Amino acid sequence: MKATGVVRRIDDLGRVVIPKEIRKTLRIKEGEPLEIFTDKEGEIILKKYSPIGELSEFATEYAETLAKTTGHIACITDKDTVIAVSGGSKKEFLEQGISNELEKVLDDKESYVSKENNDTSIPIIKNEIKDRKKNSQVVFPIIADGDAIGSVILISKDEVTKMSDVEKKVVQSAASFLGSQMEI
Repeated sequence: MKATGVVRRIDDLGRVVIPKEIRKTLRIKEGEPLEIFTDKEGEIILKKYSPIGELSEFATEYAETLAKTTGHIACITDKDTVIAVSGGSKKEFLEQGISNELEKVLDDKESYVSKENNDTSIPIIKNEIKDRKKNSQVVFPIIADGDAIGSVILISKDEVTKMSDVEKKVVQSAASFLGSQMEI
């Protein structure tokens, strides 16, 4: 655990203010849910709540099915990190923070498809390898109760392959299905 040197008092309603600098660094926005954990030593741990993260085992199986079916790299993210990868390097993607560009796609609740291989794809993770930006890509946000809670992504394994309407429909269906599972 990393000490910040910040001390806050609990007010009469039991609230503690998380400093702006920490909220900014951890990308915690107003109204965003946090999970509260305790440990045996009496420490309280706050963690950004990820509803799609609760389905991480299911998301992993879903990503494996997408990768096998399409032959592409399949990634499933929550709003902050990649939670499932198949068909590509897990070490490279898994549990990596998503890029600002992907975060914007989620915030806008819009899909993204790199049109042709000469178009640059958006980076999926922060500090992504620049070579892959030439590969085709399909990104659809996972929407649950009107909010984007993550995304489903297919990335071609080479610069020559183009994404067709079939891949777009597969990713859209996967994102819709995962979103509907979160609303149950």
